[in-house]
Amino acid sequence: MTNQSPIRPLPPGIAVSSDADNQLSSRVYPEPAHPYRSVFVRDCGRILHAKAFRRLAGKTQVFTRRGTENDHSRSRLTHTLEVAQIARNTAATLGLNAPLSEALALVHDIGHPPFGHAGETALDQALRAHSPASKLDFDHNLQALRIVTSFEERYPAFPGLNLTLAVREGIVKHSRDYSAVTHPELAAYFLDQFPPLEAQLIDLADEIAYLSADFEDGLAAGILELPHVLANVPLVADFYAKVAVQYPAADPTLLTSEALKQVLNTLVTNLMQETCRQVKIHDIESLDDIRQAPRRLVQLNSEMEVQRKHAKSYLYRFLYQSPALDAEHNLAAEIIQTLFLAWTNDPSLLPPDHQARIPQEGKARAVADYIAGMTDTYIEQAWLNTKR
Repeated sequence: MTNQSPIRPLPPGIAVSSDADNQLSSRVYPEPAHPYRSVFVRDCGRILHAKAFRRLAGKTQVFTRRGTENDHSRSRLTHTLEVAQIARNTAATLGLNAPLSEALALVHDIGHPPFGHAGETALDQALRAHSPASKLDFDHNLQALRIVTSFEERYPAFPGLNLTLAVREGIVKHSRDYSAVTHPELAAYFLDQFPPLEAQLIDLADEIAYLSADFEDGLAAGILELPHVLANVPLVADFYAKVAVQYPAADPTLLTSEALKQVLNTLVTNLMQETCRQVKIHDIESLDDIRQAPRRLVQLNSEMEVQRKHAKSYLYRFLYQSPALDAEHNLAAEIIQTLFLAWTNDPSLLPPDHQARIPQEGKARAVADYIAGMTDTYIEQAWLNTKR
């Protein structure tokens, strides 16, 4: 499905430099250089040691622990590690700044609330309904920025993690573009320019990681059925047919695992090949060229993008929005909206550090920040306590 020709590194001027005097290496609070760790390697370490990162182990990717008996389903943390592997290897192969891409992959989901996308939707709806005139909403990218610049408290010298400008820009822009008109507070992040390729590739690394993983987890949970997948998703069926010929005596579970591994590998290879092609046809030679390009350059070719979108649509219809998960999604919405209402009605129920944020952030945002930081089990226990 894709030409497996060798991937040649991109022109060296395209990669973000790790030099200390590079603007993207700068931090809000200046720090002396480390004797042997680059600025982006240090960012990886700071993210890995953050409490918000550790809490990803207790946050839903697709399945809550009460929604499946399978202990092997991905959490936000295991998904994040899979994205980091893809991003790091892809960046290194293309000659980009691999530690920077790894840092962005590690931090890309750190702003998600409990209960996966159902929880994010419920929290967003609660904020919007609380004060329609103020236009409050919940955006996990901007929540991640708030976490790393303010909420994490690990260092006596500064608030947050004091990450580099490159990582903060990538948190904001890796998956979407923001307007300076609607988000003037983000003006420092070059909103009129595209982000570096190290940040651009995170969005597709994320898509590729969960595409293959969610088929595996959906089949293991019994929500997806292999014959139905093979009859409706050519991207999976083509590889399954090939491995079935290669391993005629293998168990279907092993054939599925091998087929999905090849799907992932093919998508990553296609991403690298197409990105190289886009760089070439647009005559890109430098990071400035990337920023001023007519569009984002990290992408799949048109044929593979059609296949990816078809497979993603299948997952939405038959997994993410399946009746089997309705009860979990409804419970997630009830828990988040009930607690949001209870705590906005009586902010004294919040912990002191979140109460202290109310004068600056407002009551609704302070409550949303508290909820967003919780794991699935923690928020469910808080909800059960309100019912006693």
